Amino acid sequence: MLNKLSHLLDDAGITLSSHQKSQLLAYVELLNKWNKAYNLTSVRDPQEMLVRHIMDSIVVAPYLSGQRFIDVGTGPGLPGVPLAIVCPDSHFTLLDSLGKRVRFLRQVQHELKLENITPVQSRVEDFPADPAFDGVLSRAFASLTDMVTWCHHLPADNGFFYALKGVLPQDEIDGLPQGLAVEKVIPLSVPELEGERHLVIIRPKKN
Repeated sequence: MLNKLSHLLDDAGITLSSHQKSQLLAYVELLNKWNKAYNLTSVRDPQEMLVRHIMDSIVVAPYLSGQRFIDVGTGPGLPGVPLAIVCPDSHFTLLDSLGKRVRFLRQVQHELKLENITPVQSRVEDFPADPAFDGVLSRAFASLTDMVTWCHHLPADNGFFYALKGVLPQDEIDGLPQGLAVEKVIPLSVPELEGERHLVIIRPKKN
């Protein structure tokens, strides 16, 4: 597994410490173990998790700006946990409405000694952002319009929405509510992953 991860990181041009690599592998191990009982992800093969969960999450790290992020609809911690491991100076609030996922995330936090994540069980519209966040992340969470509508109270004035998407969702971009601007669309390259990946960065509407 370590060889596989190292090859993927090399292909993506990402350099991590051996401690960070071992944390990523420990997370995959926990995800695989808990998945059998909790059904946290449809991906069953740990090698495939490295590609479809770990690499697919961390390739966005260079495009994030700020220190405080919230991962909405985080599920088993994606992209928040891998990003917290590769960005140790940033803090990630991991928000999910399902208790079993949050219990899993607390176990991850405990076993990996991750001090820069905060798992929270809440519906996104009920969660108070105090203070507001530098970035609001979502991966396979909702349409862009639903994301900016449900999460409108979360980003700071100078913060951004970061939506991790597959094929470029041009229809969703065209349908964004008035006053919201797409700051940037970044095509992402994930080693050994078939299909397109894009990061859509949206500037929130000023209150």
